[in-house]
Amino acid sequence: MIKAENITKSYGNLQVLKGISLEVKPAEVVSIVGSSGAGKTTLLQILGTLSKQDSGTVTINGIQTDKLINNQLARFRNLNIGFVFQFHQLLPEFTALENVCIPGFIARYDPGKVEKKAKELLDFLGLSGRLEHKPAELSGGEQQRVAVARALINDPAVILADEPSGNLDTENKQELHQLFFDLRDEFKKTLVIVTHDRELAKLADRIIKIKDGIVVN
Repeated sequence: MIKAENITKSYGNLQVLKGISLEVKPAEVVSIVGSSGAGKTTLLQILGTLSKQDSGTVTINGIQTDKLINNQLARFRNLNIGFVFQFHQLLPEFTALENVCIPGFIARYDPGKVEKKAKELLDFLGLSGRLEHKPAELSGGEQQRVAVARALINDPAVILADEPSGNLDTENKQELHQLFFDLRDEFKKTLVIVTHDRELAKLADRIIKIKDGIVVN
C-alpha cells in the first residue's frame, strides 16, 4: 500500500531524513516512534504529499506520488489520503457535519450523498447528536472524532495520524486508540501513526523507530 525508498530531506544545512526506506501493507496499522527531532513528522508529511522529499520515491496504492504535479497531486491527496492531526484542525466557523463534508465537496461529489455519508460516519463515531455543534462546543475527544470522520469521508485507502492522542485525556486516548483498530477491522484502512504514546505504539501491528533521521529497527 505504501512504499518509501531512500527518502532524504534537508532544511538548509540540517539533514532531517537520511535515506529512509519502509513499506506498509494494506490494512496494516504501523506506529512511527522516536524522540523529538528524529524526523517522524517530516516523514509523515512526505508520505502524505504535504512536503516533497529531496530524493527518493514514495508510492501509494501503486502511484508514485512525486510524478504528480499541481492539481494532480492535490486531487490524489484528497481522494487517497486522510489526515488526523493532534490539534484537530477543524474550521471553527463550521459545524461538525460541515467540517466532515468539506473534503467531499472539494472532490465535487454529489452534495446530498456527501452529507448522507458524513451523517453515517458521525453516527458510527457516536456523534449523531452533535451534528450542528461547532468545534468550540465539542470536547477534545469529540473534536478528534469529527477529525477522524473528515479523514474518512472520501474513503481513502490510507489514514495518516500525527500525534493524534497527544492533546487528549486518558479516557479519550483509550477510545481513540480503539477507534483506529476499528477502522482497520471495519473499513480495511491502512494507518500510519506518529506517536510518543507508548500504549498506542505497542497496540500497532508493527513499530518503526526513527533515530537521527534513519530507521533503526
